[in-house]
Amino acid sequence: MPSKTADPQGRTPLADPGWAYVEGPSLEEYSAAELAVLERQRAVYFAERQAADVLRMLAGSADDPSFGYPVNNYRHCLQSASMALRDGLDEETVVVALLHDIAFVASPTAHGAVAAALLRPYISEANHWMLLHHQVFQDFHMVGDPGVDRDARERWRGHASFEWTARFVARYDQNAMDASYDALPLSIFEPMVRRLFARPPRRFAPE
Repeated sequence: MPSKTADPQGRTPLADPGWAYVEGPSLEEYSAAELAVLERQRAVYFAERQAADVLRMLAGSADDPSFGYPVNNYRHCLQSASMALRDGLDEETVVVALLHDIAFVASPTAHGAVAAALLRPYISEANHWMLLHHQVFQDFHMVGDPGVDRDARERWRGHASFEWTARFVARYDQNAMDASYDALPLSIFEPMVRRLFARPPRRFAPE
């Protein structure tokens, strides 16, 4: 647990009292030795806290109101993950289903890209591509909206992950808004989320 002792210099308590601070207000002032300390402590810090932070983001929306759907985004995510689990999908994909709309409110027009960026270091390319594109694939199901281009997804027809994305959206997304659905509680998925984020992350160069 973080130390609660007040620091005379006003510094934030360290997550581990045995850790060391690096000094200086900017990266340019850190020595190679100080940067090595940061990197060592950073690895432990993220391993212990990343999954908890993501779960807190999702759990924080549990009591959010809806703007018209029968369920809010939190319940939608639980439904999606419950359906995937009950269909026997692998654990990674169940977690992807749980978190596919984690930024639905924070980033309405780009929530797929946010989820894709968050999970990319830990998931398959197929699931990453699906997250990145699932918003456009949803338009295929907007049969009652004449202003939507239901064929927008066709620009990617032939891509290796096209069929998987179409199936995910059809089976675990566009139909996961049923107020009577018996979704599993978040506690069922928490260990899965922690195992996913415990994977060694892959590094990606900026695109």
